[in-house]
Amino acid sequence: MKKTITIIGSGFSALAASCYLAKEGFDVTILEKNNTVGGRARQLVKEGFTFDIGPTWYWMPDVFEKFFNDFDKKPSDYYHLDKLNPAYEVYFGKEDSVEIPDNLLHIYKIFEKEELGSSKHLEIFLKDAKHNYDVAIKDLVYRPGISITELITPVTIKKVNQFFTSIRTKVRKKIKNNRLQQIMEFPVLFLGAKPSNTPSFYSFMNYADFGLGTWHPKGGMYEVVKAMVTLAVELGVKIETNQNVEKINVENGVVKSVVSNGITITSDAVLSGADYHHTETLLDEKHRGYSEKYWDTKIFAPSSLLFYVGFDKKIKNVSHHTLFFDTDFDVHAKDIYDNPKWPEKPLFYASFPSITDNSVAPTGKEAGIFLIPIAPGIEDTPAIREEYFKNIIGRFEALTNQKVTENIIFKESFCVNDFVNDYNSYKGNAYGLANILTQTAFLRPKIISKKVKNLFFTGQLTVPGPGVPPSIISGKIVSDLIKKQF
Repeated sequence: MKKTITIIGSGFSALAASCYLAKEGFDVTILEKNNTVGGRARQLVKEGFTFDIGPTWYWMPDVFEKFFNDFDKKPSDYYHLDKLNPAYEVYFGKEDSVEIPDNLLHIYKIFEKEELGSSKHLEIFLKDAKHNYDVAIKDLVYRPGISITELITPVTIKKVNQFFTSIRTKVRKKIKNNRLQQIMEFPVLFLGAKPSNTPSFYSFMNYADFGLGTWHPKGGMYEVVKAMVTLAVELGVKIETNQNVEKINVENGVVKSVVSNGITITSDAVLSGADYHHTETLLDEKHRGYSEKYWDTKIFAPSSLLFYVGFDKKIKNVSHHTLFFDTDFDVHAKDIYDNPKWPEKPLFYASFPSITDNSVAPTGKEAGIFLIPIAPGIEDTPAIREEYFKNIIGRFEALTNQKVTENIIFKESFCVNDFVNDYNSYKGNAYGLANILTQTAFLRPKIISKKVKNLFFTGQLTVPGPGVPPSIISGKIVSDLIKKQF
């Protein structure tokens, strides 16, 4: 008789795990709290516009290829990919921006133009970054985070200092131009930590950026969710939405069932792709692996204030992905990590997918997504959201030399309270735990429950960490552990 697995949540990690487990012969059911699947990678469709509510960057295409190849499929079986050129654009001041091309030769030229001799330093840096990428993505990140020995290999022991020096130190040792420094430090923001706190081993993110490029699935990132759902259903996974799991039942130290919408569902194992802290609140306190004090002392990645805006005209002087670094990042970072509060002069990011993809906005119109990184757990009110929208849209108009406010058809927002209400996110964080040294690999919350047999976890709060590719990898890791368990 098939072993039954109940999965809580339907984000990337949960969907990936469901596919692997179904392939191994498990009877898999996904219970999703919201009315659509995808977890944080949901979709907003309004007045002919389509927005990705969550992730908008498609990096590390090899991770997606590896996932689908494990099922004798490929991404192109499900969605079409375009490589973006420019990959993204960075504004430093009024009508002052740098476009990052889609190939290394042109990137070297950009660097050399900004700082004489910097292209050689970048070339050496990226050679090391590629080495780290091969070590990490082909080996280390697929390890389950059980022991420090996972990080100690004949390869890593030769460069162990990379875990004790920061990305910032490594970048700024040779590159002196502040604009180039910011461009090189930008990729580690996907890890949810400051460049000064992120081990230099994570330079592999720079290779993911410059070496592998930035891509766009036609229709948006939600097309990847739809692809994984299609695959899961083909493999026999059952997916039920509007299922609010209220309790995880344990008998004699073994998980027995979950209660969803008042109905008890028995299962041989339970896997949670939902927020780790929230999942443990579904257990009696004696069965929880981590205390409230533990969670309170962890360094969380930022939350976000997001706006989804429909414009009645095409926007000028921007790229598909556009970063606005016209203020001091270190000051903004202090307001996120050191003294959590709303930032006075926030950096922000804007995405205009309709520049690349005419399927996401009506003809002659533009879909815009704006994001401000903020501290988790801070006050979130409609008045504050409106104040910050006026702040960034005013700066946006000045920096890109155009008026757009009067061209707004509608705007929707998403912030701390929504992350809590929609995803049960701890303090409304958007990206999980920051990948700093003391929260890397075996130092992250465990995939296997420390107190309850046959209870497992997956996603951005456990290994490998934040981001879409790591979440897919997390689903693979946990499925292997469940397979071994049974």
